[in-house]
Amino acid sequence: MSRSPLRGKSSQLPLALPHTPSLTAANLHVGRSNRDAVAWLEAWPGWPAPALVIHGPPACGKSHLLHVWSARSGAPVATSDMILRSEPPSLVAGQTAIAIDDADQLAGTPAERTLLHVHNLLAERGGHLILAARRPASAWPLKLADLSSRLRAAPSVAVGEPDDQLLADVITKLLKDRQLDIGDDVVRYAVLRMERSFDAAGRLTAALDAASLASHRPLSVPLAKTVLDDLFPAE
Repeated sequence: MSRSPLRGKSSQLPLALPHTPSLTAANLHVGRSNRDAVAWLEAWPGWPAPALVIHGPPACGKSHLLHVWSARSGAPVATSDMILRSEPPSLVAGQTAIAIDDADQLAGTPAERTLLHVHNLLAERGGHLILAARRPASAWPLKLADLSSRLRAAPSVAVGEPDDQLLADVITKLLKDRQLDIGDDVVRYAVLRMERSFDAAGRLTAALDAASLASHRPLSVPLAKTVLDDLFPAE
């Protein structure tokens, strides 16, 4: 897929047009780092416990997994901030499934009691709860013994940093979404030199798009090197 012929030859500044990532199942790339978590989502609703904890480093795709499960189960996706401001009845009104992102941020706060009530209410209904966090529940500084025992008993699945192939697939897909062609040599070069996260892949593709537009040059290894040196300078 090539760039639009409307691209002029005069010097211009790239427009910072918004590019919202799609968090659908169709745009979920599966690799070694997230295969186990995807298998758990596909096994729903046949889980052995009311709750599931998905944990991993920042920008490894946990939020994307929550939204994929949300689309399948009808569960709302709440953030830790929303839980801090809400009461259990309003959170679970009419719900049998809920997803909570950054759930480990609730540990050690008064919202632990809210989380416990949400867990218990969903369990009574035969419903389910997914919690996304940076660490497994066993490592959260929980104060409520009842909540700690329930979450420690819940299945826990790790999501790792994306491997080379997964990062390459994501970069290629994001650039095609922006109507940019990219050669395998450029992708391989970028994957070996970039920060290993989906967030970094998003920032890289946006920067490559802007650099290509500003310089009127197609994507190449030299252009990628310039962008990579700026985004991920050597320490």
